[in-house]
Amino acid sequence: MKCFSPVIYRSLVPCKASALKTMVLHSEQLQYVIKQISLESEESCDVIQDQAAEILDEMGQNLNLAAIRMFALSLSKIFKALFQKVCVNEEGIQGLAQAIHEHPVVLLPSHRSYIDFLMMSYVLYTYDLALPVIAAGMDFMSMKIVGELLRMSGAFFMRRTFRGNKLYWAIFAEYVKTMLRNGYAPVEFFVEGQRSRTCKTLNPKFGLLSVIMEPFFKGEVFDTYLVPISISYERILEESLYAYELLGVPKPKESTSGLLKARKILSDNFGSIHVFFGKPMSLRSLASGRLNRSHYNLIPRYLSQKPSEDIQKFISDVAYKVELHQIANMVLSPGVLIAAILLQNFPSLSYNLLVDKTLWLKDLTEAFGGYLEWPDNMSASKVVRSSLDLHANITKLVDGEVFLFDNNPSGVLTEELVFSRAVAVIMCASYRNQMVNIYARPALVVLAMKMAQSSRSEDVYKVFDFLRNLFSKEFIFFPGFEKKDFEEGCFLLSKCDVVQGSPHEMVMTEKGINTAAFLLRMFQPFFDGYRLAFRHLLEDMSKKWSEQQYVSTVRSFVMQCILAGTTTCYEALSSDMQKNALASFVHLGLVKVGKLEGQSTFTVNEAAIADFAGKLGLQVPVEKPPVARL
Repeated sequence: MKCFSPVIYRSLVPCKASALKTMVLHSEQLQYVIKQISLESEESCDVIQDQAAEILDEMGQNLNLAAIRMFALSLSKIFKALFQKVCVNEEGIQGLAQAIHEHPVVLLPSHRSYIDFLMMSYVLYTYDLALPVIAAGMDFMSMKIVGELLRMSGAFFMRRTFRGNKLYWAIFAEYVKTMLRNGYAPVEFFVEGQRSRTCKTLNPKFGLLSVIMEPFFKGEVFDTYLVPISISYERILEESLYAYELLGVPKPKESTSGLLKARKILSDNFGSIHVFFGKPMSLRSLASGRLNRSHYNLIPRYLSQKPSEDIQKFISDVAYKVELHQIANMVLSPGVLIAAILLQNFPSLSYNLLVDKTLWLKDLTEAFGGYLEWPDNMSASKVVRSSLDLHANITKLVDGEVFLFDNNPSGVLTEELVFSRAVAVIMCASYRNQMVNIYARPALVVLAMKMAQSSRSEDVYKVFDFLRNLFSKEFIFFPGFEKKDFEEGCFLLSKCDVVQGSPHEMVMTEKGINTAAFLLRMFQPFFDGYRLAFRHLLEDMSKKWSEQQYVSTVRSFVMQCILAGTTTCYEALSSDMQKNALASFVHLGLVKVGKLEGQSTFTVNEAAIADFAGKLGLQVPVEKPPVARL
């Protein structure tokens, strides 16, 4: 019931949501597209205008303060039931308030949970900042009551895909740009495009980012601020749903009845949330000295044009820059460290040894630049015990031993047992994944040293470059910074006395053997998973398959390998790793993409097999020629 007088854009001319739609419908750009479609389809402009109005009604937000107050009251009660605390960096809030006042603002949070956009609006409401308009999927709109409540809280709905629908794209783009140009409200969307089921940062999507940059490129706004925001969860609400989804169980459809059934989780403890608002990034400063926007003046503003290669590269670089800021500002909990240790020691580890290893890993993570929340007023043993209690659905403490999953007393592996173990491993991995980007560069340097033919720096770099390309879909690397990433990895290793290097040679120190072994084990599941995916390709190199067929068959292949005892890489059963491996193989030329009845198909590029196998350290089976019979 508090007085809500938010900080708003200084040049804002207040208008209602209905007036915003009218502005979009009568904009030069949309009218031009309507005329073009009318000429192509031979339908009247009035008919297409009516279609556009219907799309806008389906899409548009309807900010309503009364609904927001009711939502805020509900969320307050829900959050207090679910979470122990929500921590916000207030200097980031102050920077955001100033940015909102000066120029149009785009909020770019990380995306790990449905809670993300609710928490963002709740925090901004609490600090008297302008509430954002949020790009949300159509799934939410179909939820009775909840969908309309989200709309009145600032959500505008977009279809998951509208490729080829010229009218829909024009309306959506113009709607977003109109809100941005007028400074109507901060625009919020997720640069990853979807929730990360693995809790690793996903490779960015560029479509919506290019839309919000266009008003700046065309000189319609003086500047736009991009604000990277990191939301870190001590325990994720959807952790078990994600694990089942990654193992092939269909995702449940969003519905109000499903939401009501899920209310039993209100009795669970999900720990703390940290929301870190990064420093606002000026689009004008980022483009300064790099982009020439003058060519936008050569044609009317209402005409859309395909971005030049320079513009596309700029959009891509900004997207990766945002994600790297998100990663750097993530707050890691003790549970993240514990998860990384347990995954290297399953099925069980002594509790006392776990405490010692957690303390050791805490120091290493801080030395590598990780930002940890570690209670100063508690002993290490109590911190670890508290974290194990929080994640009691994954781990068990029995007689001084911490178990990730139960030992199999019969010694017989079944598919059901493998599946239940995989659920536990993938849930645990989702917490370890929160810190893999911190370790990616030094770990790949260590792996490259192990795989290189010699200790010469140039040989190690060649292998590092291959591994960086191979895992470019798993971890976030800034495009074109191969040498810089290698140097950063070497610097962190030498800083911790793991490697001694010169411009010509790299040597592992005796002191650094344990650290190097830990880094190798942390990244072993990714390496093993990709090797298994590659071995699966060799099963039938002449076959054509869709992505769905590939995921299904590679999962069966990995399951058989686990049952046969030839691998223990449960993470290779994850559809995320399987799809990333396929995308990487396409990127490296190992797999070719074709089209069949409008669907992408994949075939093995046999010419690349031997070279790729050699780099992975695998033998390619050579078929013996048939013996001629006399």
